[in-house]
Amino acid sequence: MNEFGAAESGKDAAREGAGWDERRKRLPEWWEPLLTRLELAEAADFTRLPTPEAAGRESAVLILLGEESPDSGPDVLMLQRAHTLRNHAGQPAFPGGACDPGDADVAATALREAAEEVGLDPTSVEVVTHLPTLWIPVSDFLVTPVLAWWHTPHPVRPVDLAEVARVERVPVSELVDPDNRLRVRSPSGWIGPAFRVREMLVWGFTAGVLSTLLEMAGWSVPWPIDRVEGLPDSGNAPVR
Repeated sequence: MNEFGAAESGKDAAREGAGWDERRKRLPEWWEPLLTRLELAEAADFTRLPTPEAAGRESAVLILLGEESPDSGPDVLMLQRAHTLRNHAGQPAFPGGACDPGDADVAATALREAAEEVGLDPTSVEVVTHLPTLWIPVSDFLVTPVLAWWHTPHPVRPVDLAEVARVERVPVSELVDPDNRLRVRSPSGWIGPAFRVREMLVWGFTAGVLSTLLEMAGWSVPWPIDRVEGLPDSGNAPVR
């Protein structure tokens, strides 16, 4: 565990807290294959980069899965950062940010940031588990993705347009559509997974985590991995 309560592996995180079995039973059936795989997940499943011993600032992102209706299938909450930001301008991402001293744990960080960025009501969410903590070298952040169930969805929007340009609930069906999947090549030569959905190009850390989760959940379908497009130099190096 780190100082903000993040587990070192998916197995540790999935079994944290009282009443785990009861909480798991309350989730829709489509959660089960994903949670079973995550019990054995390690950081190496999500990134090729080892975490240095003297890594940087703790942070968290919220991977919020919901569904419009029982027949609609799962979706994931995403935002697009404002184009005027100095770092990661215009990039799609999960809600999240740096841990504050007053945050009880990484789940508290993720929920606080989501409330500040898109107006998410924390009481509408049930935190399910944490993914392994991942290092992003360009920002020297240690990021713990917090996986949660949006049991009572409500309208969300950018709270501050200077930080967030838009908010989208992206259906998993769109993410796994082969027509929406590709790989991107950065000017440095790095190649990684990407998604073209809702007029957004999702790449880097966010796309890498999404791609792995789709595989673990059994939702991914074959797609043309030879579809590679160049990525304009945004000044932000990818994580994978």
